[in-house]
Amino acid sequence: MYINGMVCAVPTANREAYVALAQNWAAFCKESGALQVMDCWGEDVPEGKLTSFPMAVQRKDDETVVFSWVTWPDKATSTKAMTAAMKDPRFSPANSPMDGKRMIHGGFVPLSKG
Repeated sequence: MYINGMVCAVPTANREAYVALAQNWAAFCKESGALQVMDCWGEDVPEGKLTSFPMAVQRKDDETVVFSWVTWPDKATSTKAMTAAMKDPRFSPANSPMDGKRMIHGGFVPLSKG
């Protein structure tokens, strides 16, 4: 199993546009072999003194932190899908309801399963 994780800041006024993007993303991922896709709108995401999600994505006062992940059967499936996504106009930065420059993302190998 392999996990792609992402944290970003989305202008709160762009919530519906983000939901539409997330639905397209989930459909794309499922078609590409994802086992699970989850997008979460921040509700209780406190500011930290040293580190925090808001600090990490440089969240502005009118933005909300979003936390998302995709579960894949393996890294090869993830890599193939992510390569295809970079070429898909639905996921172009020009069509994004957020500032992708402040997005944090990465790939992870699970240590435990609960």
